[in-house]
Parts: sequence; structure tokens; C-alpha cells
Amino acid sequence: MRLYWTVLTGGFRRHATYRVATAAGVFTNTVFGFILAFTYMALWDERPRLGGYELAEALAFVWLGQALLAASSLMGGGFEDELIERIKSGDIAVDLYRPADLQLWWFSANLGRAAFQLLGRGVVPMAVGALAFEMALPENPLTWPAFLLSVLLGVVVSFAVWYLVALSVFWVLDGAGVVQVAWLSGVFFSGMLLPLTVFPGALGEVARMLPWASMLQVPADVFLEKRTGWGLVGAYGFQAGWAVVLLAAGRALQAAATRRVVVQGG
Repeated sequence: MRLYWTVLTGGFRRHATYRVATAAGVFTNTVFGFILAFTYMALWDERPRLGGYELAEALAFVWLGQALLAASSLMGGGFEDELIERIKSGDIAVDLYRPADLQLWWFSANLGRAAFQLLGRGVVPMAVGALAFEMALPENPLTWPAFLLSVLLGVVVSFAVWYLVALSVFWVLDGAGVVQVAWLSGVFFSGMLLPLTVFPGALGEVARMLPWASMLQVPADVFLEKRTGWGLVGAYGFQAGWAVVLLAAGRALQAAATRRVVVQGG
């Protein structure tokens, strides 16, 4: 376990060195937060309590999305790009010979990355949003650790999804199409554009059952205290269930991929 802890802390320190990129990310998230916030204000002015949210709760949802955008890799940009390149170049063969589990290695590195992104790119936009708008905040102090646990589970689900996406390159050779489908799905089905409770009928029911809901919709509902008591337990169970299923799928795909190491261009 010491090895994977070292990989985790190394992932945190590695991303902490990209200070200019982090500052640019904070600026971008803040700008888009303002754009979405004003859009939501216009929408909620026409439809109060849309999706079961008051305006203050909807504004909190906006800024939570900006805070979790990088940490939960809602639009990609995490570890998957590097893993895909290693698969395409054939360097993955070296990784498979290491005395370490491939999935745990990348999971640890991604957890360190996510921790930094939550602190480095998440805190400032959230603070700016709280200062600039009248948005809902938790009334119960215990909601904060409950929220962070939900975020952690969301990050695990996100890793599991992107790990499957990256491993698909063993078969498709060029992962650009799969990556594009994955990030479009993440933006739409996580609630990044609109809370999933706004989606009508069967579309909303299906969207709330998909794994991407674990990355933003569920943590946001925990933060807004929509999930308390047994509802909170159910939220954790939903996230943990998807994490187990997708990690197991990643493990199975990894086992198949080790028997099919394809070197593109060499």
C-alpha cells in the first residue's frame, strides 16, 4: 500500500507544479460559472422551483458543477489521455511488467490529481460564487463531510468510466471517438448543463440511473441536503454500486487487454 500512497501523493505534487494552468482553469471555471448563473437566474425567473430547486439552490448547483468539473473529470482531461498514449505507443507493455497492479496504479495517480483539482480549481470558484450570488449553503455542519464523501465516491466512479474508455484503445486503436462520446455523456448526464431533475419523463428517470449522475447530481443533492437520513444512505449505495460494477468491468477488460497488446505504429 505504501507504493500506491506514493503514487497518490506524486500525482498531487505533479499537478501542483502546473500553476499557470491551474490559474487559467480557475479563471475559466469562474467565467463559465457567471455565464451559467445568469442563465439559470433568467430561467428560474420564468419557472420558479424548476426541477424542485429554489433559485438559491440552483445557483449553488451551478457553482458546485464548476468546483467539481476538473476533480470529477466531467469533460475528461484527467489521466486517460496519458494512458491512451501509452497504449498507442506500446509503452503499456512496460507498465504491465511492473510489480504493481495497473488499475490500482492509475487509480492512485488519479486520486492525487482529483484531490489537487478539488483544492486548486474548486475552492476559489465556489467561494466567488458564494460572494457574488445568494446561493444555498448547508445548514447542518455534518453535511460538509457527507458531501466530501459523496464527492470521493463520484471521483471513483469517474475513474472507473474513464479507465474503461482508455482501455478501449486496445481494440479501436484511436480513442478520439470514444473519448468524445464519453465527455459529451459526462456533460449531459451528470447534470452539468441542467440538474437531472429538470429532465422530463423517461429521459429524466434514465439519466438519474446512469453512472454520470454519481459525479455531480448526487453530490449536489447531498450538499443541498436533499439527501438526508436513509436518503443519504441510498445516495452512497447508488454511487458505491456503480463504482463496484465499473471497477469490476475495468478489471475484466484489463485482463482481456493484457492478452491483446497492440502497438500502433511500431
